[in-house]
Amino acid sequence: MSESIPRRKAATKKRADLPIVDNVMTRIRVRHTSLGPSTRSIADFILENPRQVVGMSVTELAEATGASDGSVINLCRQLDLSGFQQLKLSLAQEVVQPVQFIHEDLRPSDPTPTVCQKMFHAGIQALRDTLSILDADAVDEAVRVIRAADRVEIYGIGSSAPIAEDAQYRMLRIGIDAKVVVDSHIQAISASRTGPNVAVLTISHSGSTHETLAATRLAKEAGAKTIIVTNFSSSPLQAYADVKLFTMARETKFRTEAMTSRIAQLCVLDALIAALALADYDRATDTLKKTFDVLSLKRF
Repeated sequence: MSESIPRRKAATKKRADLPIVDNVMTRIRVRHTSLGPSTRSIADFILENPRQVVGMSVTELAEATGASDGSVINLCRQLDLSGFQQLKLSLAQEVVQPVQFIHEDLRPSDPTPTVCQKMFHAGIQALRDTLSILDADAVDEAVRVIRAADRVEIYGIGSSAPIAEDAQYRMLRIGIDAKVVVDSHIQAISASRTGPNVAVLTISHSGSTHETLAATRLAKEAGAKTIIVTNFSSSPLQAYADVKLFTMARETKFRTEAMTSRIAQLCVLDALIAALALADYDRATDTLKKTFDVLSLKRF
């Protein structure tokens, strides 16, 4: 009897120490297409009944979805969670969370200080949300794909075009042979002329822009390895992607995808390029030094 009380205290402390995962429902949506039939049915139930799941046990959720207890635990592991308790705690935070100021839209009556606050908070939230769903294993795989390729082609249209151009600049600075293509006609021609020795990086917030979708498909059909950076887990672009890097940017009337998505995309690509530089540290630092010396000629 004297031993059971300390054990109960230890178990309570362990549950209290579980870190809460932000945006766990978004994480489920992102991983949805990769789930098996049994875990997918559990995921669907959670997305449709998050408040109900918070009060359920593993067995109750398994019975409600016609799955086994093991399938529930397996889903938690696929979501990079320690177990069902962490899933419930994270769901509880998400479903009871009040609407935040940072999610409010801009109003015509907003003074400039309020506009600045809302825009900066929206950018901060986009970074936090993206970090919570970014798959480090996918970043590692993207590094392997790029390092194995002879060259990299980068595609982006519209608001994604300047992000694509920035990615090319940063890759060149660390010694990676990269070419950016932002014209839709040239994208199609260039993509059709890639092959197994080429890595293609496509940046598309919606993942459903006709031009970038067509270019990525052509590159995939030509044998290139394809990496995408996109915001939506159900986008058609995924069908032609070997590696998927997701962002999470919330849209409102004035904070459209062209605004918040850029911040998230830039940070994901910064992480990718930093990982590439670290994977070949000596070469990257040497190239950085050489390119810095070259660029110093441009300065007074």
